[in-house]
Amino acid sequence: MARKNVIIIGAAGRDFHNFNTYFKDNEDYSVVAFTAAQIPDIYGRKYPAELAGDLYPEGIPVYAEEELPKLIKDLKVDDCVFSYSDVSYQHVMGLGAIVAAAGANFRLLGTKDTMIKSTKPVIAVGAVRTGAGKSQTSRRIVELLMKKGLKVVAVRHPMPYGELAGYAVQRYASLEDFKKYKCTIEEMEEYEPHIARGNVIYAGVDYKAILKAAEEDHDGCDVVIWDGGNNDFPFFVPDLMVTLVDPHRPGDELSYYPGEITLRIADVVVINKIDSADAAGIQTVRESIAKVNPDAIVVDAASPIRVDNPEVIKRKKVLTIEDGPTLTHGDMKLGAGVIAARKFGAAEIVDPRPYAVGRISETFKIYPEVGPLLPAMGYGKQQLRDLETTINNTACDSIVIATPIDLGRVIKIKKPNTRVYYDLQEIGSPNFEEIINDFGEKHNLF
Repeated sequence: MARKNVIIIGAAGRDFHNFNTYFKDNEDYSVVAFTAAQIPDIYGRKYPAELAGDLYPEGIPVYAEEELPKLIKDLKVDDCVFSYSDVSYQHVMGLGAIVAAAGANFRLLGTKDTMIKSTKPVIAVGAVRTGAGKSQTSRRIVELLMKKGLKVVAVRHPMPYGELAGYAVQRYASLEDFKKYKCTIEEMEEYEPHIARGNVIYAGVDYKAILKAAEEDHDGCDVVIWDGGNNDFPFFVPDLMVTLVDPHRPGDELSYYPGEITLRIADVVVINKIDSADAAGIQTVRESIAKVNPDAIVVDAASPIRVDNPEVIKRKKVLTIEDGPTLTHGDMKLGAGVIAARKFGAAEIVDPRPYAVGRISETFKIYPEVGPLLPAMGYGKQQLRDLETTINNTACDSIVIATPIDLGRVIKIKKPNTRVYYDLQEIGSPNFEEIINDFGEKHNLF
């Protein structure tokens, strides 16, 4: 029987994992291409032969998603497998229509064929949208586990934007490792908080090998934390699945892919940002939880804001810099920087768009809905330089930096600035101390 020709539609992450777990050594299929979207300049390369396996001695090319209809016809494609996250159902089925019109089948892979079972207890943290608060939730869980004397190893959802073959398994234990793996801002934002708290974090491309390395880490491993990306479901089978919903974007929990999956498989659902959301949004997400996952434990939580120096904000014209993906494909119209600017009495939030240059100007054209905020985009050296120039060009008194890393460490900011911090704070009971105690007892960790 002839092998079916397959294109995996992705964005440098879930697509490679779906290949590795389902297609790599599967002689029923021939993956003839990947397509890439969402992230700048990640097409035009190859998934290397070293990772692709014996069936693909030449590797697999990665094309821009815009070429999909032509690729389906030219490569005689039978199936297209959609494999990226944080997109509306309209977007998913719009691509499905393009695929079907070009003559191919449109497929989604589920949890059974793509999740890997660990030998260690796994706590997974996911969300229904990018920017819901996964990072501070992961930090909170890690702190509680470490407080119990447990060795925690985190594994981050992939962000393989650079080289692939040499970076299949990446281990981060110090800030020096950022140079070793030539990290983008987006990667540093996710890894640095774990390193700062003294736990190791893994990432890369080959998550079977990554999980084995995490389980056998030379510093010890009692619990694996899956630190999710976008609104994707975990690559590992979770023993405790924690999903965040965002009342600032009510209704998205039932209309974005694959966020609804993370909600349906959750053991614990966190309603975050209760301190800054309106009552109607909070009620909408409560009703959604009750509709699709009524047995989940529901934790109410806030993300209180603090800053290094409120005087940098008070009565000043400020530029607010927010987490990039949260503003772009996350569709958020405000972030922690805006909340801090309002809380600490800024005279004005300055629109950076008239001052944007190069790749940052392009970002605003691609995502016009971002509005008068500056997304911290740094997927490459040129984009990082353009971000620095845009910041220093902007006619403001001071800068409010609401990125998870110290941005001043990687670019030169010439104006007074202050960082914004936000941590998860549970409200009442149930809370994570109770949940972690129950988890530890169940898995004989204490």
